Amino acid sequence: MISPFLFWNRYRDDEPEQPELPLSKKKEKQKISKQEIREENTKKERQDSDKQNLNKKKTNMNITTEQIKELRDQTGISIMQCKKALEEADGDIEKAMVILRKKSGEFAAKKGDRIFKAGTIQAYIHANGNIGTILELNCESDFVSNNEEFVALARDIAMHVTASNPKYLSMNEINETDKATAMGVFEAEVKGKPEAMKKQILEGKLNTYFGEMVLMNQPFIKNPDITIQGLVDAASQKFGEKMAVGRFKRFKVLEQ
Repeated sequence: MISPFLFWNRYRDDEPEQPELPLSKKKEKQKISKQEIREENTKKERQDSDKQNLNKKKTNMNITTEQIKELRDQTGISIMQCKKALEEADGDIEKAMVILRKKSGEFAAKKGDRIFKAGTIQAYIHANGNIGTILELNCESDFVSNNEEFVALARDIAMHVTASNPKYLSMNEINETDKATAMGVFEAEVKGKPEAMKKQILEGKLNTYFGEMVLMNQPFIKNPDITIQGLVDAASQKFGEKMAVGRFKRFKVLEQ
């Protein structure tokens, strides 16, 4: 019996060969193919962009006045800034607060070269009358220094100083003697560690050790989620002026 595959192979051999495209035609075909790919990518990018814009519009529509009011009550920041932060955070109030804190630090940094021309001196005396603090909070204008919220901020920080007893105002006040003393203690703790790690470990230990003694680095006693520096930066963003704690003095009966 003759195999049918013999006829199939013969039929294939009898099929006319497809003529090969000229080089110019090949290039033209490749060019069209690349153009189609680019058009398809452009179309996809446009669709993604439209989708993002639609999601953003939906988020904006979902931001309620109650959310804006809640965020404003917690931060004291303007309504527009609260609304923008909520939009950026997709309506999440906790995330919006983080965004506002970040922006307040950036805002304060931009005003670093401005000059202080006003301020207030406030005091906090503990109920037992044995301990208290006098503190100076600086700003740029009398308009802000006479504001009740600015005065209340100075009193809050004075109360914090009374409770936490910081040794320094900022890291810049730490003298070389104190640094050398602390370094001697921590060097003994990292003895035997690889040299490449020693510097990093020592720096971390020093920052932690002195950070607890520096007023501006301490968590605010009324809200540990924010430092005193963050508190001042937020007020600076709110009032639109450069602000800083000028100095403080803590007093305790019979303590020199």
